[in-house]
Amino acid sequence: MAATAAEGISSLKLGETTGKPATNTTKIGEKADDVDHEDSDDDAEEADGTPGAAEDGAKKKKKRKPRKKKKKSAAATGPKVQTSPPRVLIHELFPNDTYPEGEICEYRNENAYRTTNEEKRHLDRMNNDFLTDYRRGAEAHRQVRQWAQNWIKPGMSLTDIANGIEDSVRALTGHQGLEEGDAIKGGMGFPTGLSINHCAAHFTPNAGDKKILQQEDVMKVDFGVHINGRIVDSAFTMAFDPVYDNLLTAVKEATNTGIRESGIDVRMSDIGAAIQEVMESYEVEIKGQMLPVKCIRNLNGHSIGRYSIHGGKTVPIVKGGDQTKMEEGETFAIETFGSTGKGYVRDDMEVSHYAKRDDAPKVALRVSSAKTLLNSITKNFGTLPFCRRYLDRLGHDKYLLGLNNLVSAGIVEAYPPLCDIKGSYTAQFEHTFILRPTVKEVISRGDDY
Repeated sequence: MAATAAEGISSLKLGETTGKPATNTTKIGEKADDVDHEDSDDDAEEADGTPGAAEDGAKKKKKRKPRKKKKKSAAATGPKVQTSPPRVLIHELFPNDTYPEGEICEYRNENAYRTTNEEKRHLDRMNNDFLTDYRRGAEAHRQVRQWAQNWIKPGMSLTDIANGIEDSVRALTGHQGLEEGDAIKGGMGFPTGLSINHCAAHFTPNAGDKKILQQEDVMKVDFGVHINGRIVDSAFTMAFDPVYDNLLTAVKEATNTGIRESGIDVRMSDIGAAIQEVMESYEVEIKGQMLPVKCIRNLNGHSIGRYSIHGGKTVPIVKGGDQTKMEEGETFAIETFGSTGKGYVRDDMEVSHYAKRDDAPKVALRVSSAKTLLNSITKNFGTLPFCRRYLDRLGHDKYLLGLNNLVSAGIVEAYPPLCDIKGSYTAQFEHTFILRPTVKEVISRGDDY
């Protein structure tokens, strides 16, 4: 989820039979019907008990009763695998809560000592629960997005795409978010952004939206997964026409540069300068016109706090004078945006994203529906971002008056879609990393991007 510059300021089978002849006794726990009966001469006796009947004709045999199939054990069925669409809980795929690490990057220069320093290693071990939550959320994000990249096709509605991603995240985390407080334990870290073409960020369809993804569209897919408030924020861009390849490559490389340059005690201004240098070394030819790829200068990466997607620090994507440093233990999302337009975004279109402010003022609310809605937002989302579809899903009706009242009172923040000039194309890539005491871990990294 983007941060604007303004925000920055503020397997053996069991149960097989052995084939041994049956006896008159059964093993403990077996039913008599389960015992196999072999053919014998004694079976020749007629039902009427005449002993000579067997000598006068063919021996009659009792019909063998079919063996009852026994259930296979877990060992026989093998480990669980993910379905399509994703519906198997992540912790069932990793039953010991041992989730894959992200990309591990050792610190350089004056911080190189951290990798082997025993004191730092001890601090790392103390963060085990913290890392487990993050890695579980990251694995859910990877599995959902990799499925989505193969599933999303032109001709689909944005509403179906958003619901497909969000239903999968809820299924994998085990938090459907329909019971009070459940969405605060885990699930969506923020609504699925599906911003198209000149719209760079913060668009998700509201109820009744009929927008259809087109072959010539460039769509940013930005969604978050959280476990116990540990938010994994990662985004990618989809385009179906190779004419946009250079645009996507420019932004992906710029994001990777920002991640590579980040570290403990690194200044934000240095990261922004490195990102801009890489991004703006690319150009793209669209409809016979050669266009430079520009950084969207008023969009930034950001630190991430617990239950707070924008944690207070911003990471610029252009050079500047911000001397703020990254610090040990912090979590950051490096996201870069490239544009063929002016490289500057403004609020546009209908608002869909909202979040309750962490520092929300206590003011008297005169609209009764606002009071009811605020109570529901607090119990269901806390300070996590939400959208109108989430309110619809909880059964709220005719809530816009109350929602607008909460926004005007400064209790809830509205995040309008952010757009460059019409006719331009924008792209985004994003990853989340943790500045651990010993290494930098890019937790959201996958083999897709």
